[in-house]
Amino acid sequence: MIRLTAKTLLAAAVSLTALTGPYASDALANPKMVVDVRSGRVLAHQEAFRRWYPASLTKLMTVYVTFKAIKSGKVSLDTPVVMSRNAVDQPASKMYVKPGASMTLDAALKILMVKSANDVAVAVAETVGGSAENFVSMMNIQAAELGMTSTRFINPHGLPGKGQYTTARDLAILAVQLRREYADYAGYFALEGVSTGTKDYPNYNMLIGRFDGADGMKTGFICASGFNQVSSATRNGRTLVSVVLGADSLAGRADESADLLQKAFGLPQGTGDLLGYLQPYGPDQTGVVDVSAEICNPKAAKIRSEGRDDEGRMIVQSPYIKEMARPPRFSLAAILPPPTPAKGEIANIPVPIPRPASF
Repeated sequence: MIRLTAKTLLAAAVSLTALTGPYASDALANPKMVVDVRSGRVLAHQEAFRRWYPASLTKLMTVYVTFKAIKSGKVSLDTPVVMSRNAVDQPASKMYVKPGASMTLDAALKILMVKSANDVAVAVAETVGGSAENFVSMMNIQAAELGMTSTRFINPHGLPGKGQYTTARDLAILAVQLRREYADYAGYFALEGVSTGTKDYPNYNMLIGRFDGADGMKTGFICASGFNQVSSATRNGRTLVSVVLGADSLAGRADESADLLQKAFGLPQGTGDLLGYLQPYGPDQTGVVDVSAEICNPKAAKIRSEGRDDEGRMIVQSPYIKEMARPPRFSLAAILPPPTPAKGEIANIPVPIPRPASF
């Protein structure tokens, strides 16, 4: 059940969209949490310590480590990010550019937050860490320093693999720290979309521009995790972050996030346990929950397809999510093609000169 600090507010907080619908039995174990950024107090939580696959929420740590490198002067927003062969060979979601293509770190961060491109995530990791492997070590060191005690990363993008896991509680710690420590970079999480100059990519976060005060943060999906979302919203100077893991669809995670945030804004400030002092609870925490069978099957796919309108858009149920009254604003994130080979070279490899016939 949802745990609250004020029993009189229980009825309001438990009426969550996640507890109804086609996966009601599974949704009861659906991890979620809402935290007040300024006070660090937990306003509501459910299964906050269950280990879950982070999917592309991993990229929140990727950008955290990158922000730290910018702050230290190791790189800047103008630093070129060059796409290596290793980067472009990553599975989708990706930008499908060629090796040697490049962009500024600023453009790469925008693409990470909106398009969630795995190839760009690896290129950023190689740029900041020297190698993807070294960057992952930096991610895990940072997670430990932040107190994310049930989190481990094996890559910078979030594709599934043995040993990659997190919890709603740990993701809330990361989200709160991002909002506190790197407030100057909060705009990256609130982008309505990015444009490479040739193609526009709207944000997967359905709260941006549609939920009052929404200003971030990141979505993620793999079959094993279901539909994940970390959201933030600010009203009257008060910023809240929510974590929803294992929702059944794009619209489902948006509905749950909006309902959580809306109800949390109605709770008084100064109440709730401090996030860092929340005690572990729930079943054995050594395994990682895998919801592939519930999420990626024909019946579930049919239900999701029927939940779209005539234009193919997911139909949200939350009354707190409104239609955008205008087209989304796209921020430029230009990608430069690989440099043109110099004369006599192919991809910067000298062309062999034939031996003269008279030699």
